[in-house]
Amino acid sequence: MNLILMGLPGAGKGTQAEKIVEKYQIPHISTGDMFRLAIKEGTELGQKAKSYMDEGALVPDEVTIGIVKDRLSKEDCQKGFLLDGFPRTLAQAEALDELLTDMNQTIDYVIHVDVPQEDLVERLTGRRICPKCGATYHVIFNPPAKEGICDKDGETLIQREDDQPGTVKNRLKVNLEQTQPMLDYYANKGDLATINGSQEIDQVFNEIDEKLRNIS
Repeated sequence: MNLILMGLPGAGKGTQAEKIVEKYQIPHISTGDMFRLAIKEGTELGQKAKSYMDEGALVPDEVTIGIVKDRLSKEDCQKGFLLDGFPRTLAQAEALDELLTDMNQTIDYVIHVDVPQEDLVERLTGRRICPKCGATYHVIFNPPAKEGICDKDGETLIQREDDQPGTVKNRLKVNLEQTQPMLDYYANKGDLATINGSQEIDQVFNEIDEKLRNIS
């Protein structure tokens, strides 16, 4: 099965990706992993991507699509794949469809783990970090034994700038503006499976699994 996994930051996408890959034995392919592999293998596209990344510039779509094509052509993708972090734009989604058509393949499902923004703000702003050992806590979901203090070394926990409410809300707004056109695109094609991400982790996966059992 060929899948795309989508969701805003904090939706629990990474956890569900692990569960899908474990059950269905398909490779989990992220944009970063693809770039790193292409660079490691020294391919022409990998070298092009590296030149942009070294300058801190965005890798152009044509290079990214070429790297995606190379990755999806590998043997471990013959029985399917889970794309995570790609496509990021509507143009990339359309290019991916063209690429898969050339490969006589299609996307079976675009799994959208959907969580209300107010819940995501609570999840993301509740994170606390130990500045000394790097341990991560959450004020609601994974609190330390003593409020505000690291269990491991007694250091006072901090909230990262990225986790401040204003920063989080802006991040979610930008992400939603970017992903909504893709969600509409896949919904119109009948490929979109929207999953209630506000449930317990296992319940979320059960809902995903129910969709996937129809095509496996």
